[in-house]
Amino acid sequence: MTKITPPPIPPSAPLMPRPAVAPSRLAEPPDPAKIAKAAKDFEAMAIGQLLQPMFDTVDTAHSAFGGGDGEAAWKPMLVQEIAKQIAANGGLGLAQPVYEAMLRMQEAKSK
Repeated sequence: MTKITPPPIPPSAPLMPRPAVAPSRLAEPPDPAKIAKAAKDFEAMAIGQLLQPMFDTVDTAHSAFGGGDGEAAWKPMLVQEIAKQIAANGGLGLAQPVYEAMLRMQEAKSK
């Protein structure tokens, strides 16, 4: 079997320029509603990461749905939806400090 390797990049090859950020985007004031949503979403993601190992230990072969590939495919989505519900109903209290930190960062950036 022949191994295919890409040709080396010559040292004189031009680097791709970094995309410029539009000046209007930098001048936008922080939107507390968007920041609050991002903080809530972050908390839901963190809760999902905490719940995932618990759901990985459940024996689904003898469950009501019988396990299988379909259940394995849908389980991560179920865990994430459970995490969203936990976050929406009080969560772990992580969203508020994250919100405050993000707001401080946005305010410092706009100065």
